[in-house]
Amino acid sequence: MEPIDLSNFRGYSKEELFALFREFLEEYYKQREKELYEISLIERIIRVEEELKNLRKEMEYLRKEMDYRFEALLREMNARFEALLAEQRALREEMNARFEVITKEMNSRFETITKEMNARFEAVTKEMNTRFEAITKEMNTRFEAITKEMNTRFETQKRESDARFEALEKRFNFLQWTMMLGFTILSILITIFSFSFRS
Repeated sequence: MEPIDLSNFRGYSKEELFALFREFLEEYYKQREKELYEISLIERIIRVEEELKNLRKEMEYLRKEMDYRFEALLREMNARFEALLAEQRALREEMNARFEVITKEMNSRFETITKEMNARFEAVTKEMNTRFEAITKEMNTRFEAITKEMNTRFETQKRESDARFEALEKRFNFLQWTMMLGFTILSILITIFSFSFRS
């Protein structure tokens, strides 16, 4: 500030000097108030930019975490699907092994009965013919009944496995749609927040 020359104020009264001093102070405070307002506005802008930067970092972290969770969920679903396929393969192989064992057993029984029937047939021809025909029919019906039962069991197990696979696929589709809906809602919220911060 420039030094004040008191000789310039000697012709003024006390009230006039106070009025001039008051005007000077009011002008000075108005200038200072503008400067302080501009400084606080710049500080506010800097704070808003820092908050936006922090919000971007948090959104990036959230996106990465969601990607990581989605990949982990996909890996888990693939592992479960592979385990289910392995279980179905093992069940199919077990059913085939059981069917082969039953077939061999039935073949061996049929062969022993046939040999026994042939031995008896040589001794008594007519009686053995009628008995052999009856036993052959009975064995055929039993074999057909066992074959039908095995087929029905295999079909029911196949239907159950198909139903499980469809339920798993429905769950996966539901999960996929839920995640897509979540990402859509999240992107809408981000857009709304970004527009609200800009305005």
